[in-house]
Amino acid sequence: MGQLAEDAQALMAATADVAGEKVGEARKRLAAALERAREIAGRVRDKTVRAAKATDEAVHEHPYQAMAIALGVGVLLGFFVARRCACKRD
Repeated sequence: MGQLAEDAQALMAATADVAGEKVGEARKRLAAALERAREIAGRVRDKTVRAAKATDEAVHEHPYQAMAIALGVGVLLGFFVARRCACKRD
């Protein structure tokens, strides 16, 4: 996402001296899209941080349950991966 934003800004800088109504409109739309993308990325980052903090608190409050859940998920994933690999060999 960051690379895309940098490329879009470089494109805007490269077309700064180009005149024309269509180019100007495209630059305005691109600038607006970049601003919306920054806002969305900020909201996603904030939600992710809140979720990570909540998960951290839950794990600290219930460490044994968290380990049991992690073990169960790991066993299930291992079972399904092993089963899939065995099916491909046949």
